[in-house]
Amino acid sequence: MGIVKISDLMHENLRVAGTALSRSINAQAEHWMRVGMLAEMYPDLDHREISQMLVRAELAGGLDMALAASGQLDKTGARVVGKH
Repeated sequence: MGIVKISDLMHENLRVAGTALSRSINAQAEHWMRVGMLAEMYPDLDHREISQMLVRAELAGGLDMALAASGQLDKTGARVVGKH
């Protein structure tokens, strides 16, 4: 685990959003980072599809960002068979 420096304004945005969504500041930051990473890796997916992907991946044991980054996940969050 490391330390990430963010602006005071972003910290306040995280605090507000986290409180509204019943998440800690760290959990909210991690959520936004996860969604942002997936949006960059899968630009054809919209927010709803990314959210569904996260839920399905969690039900399957959690999202493996290494698989996502290597293109080994389909838009449902399932591993693509035959890709290594």
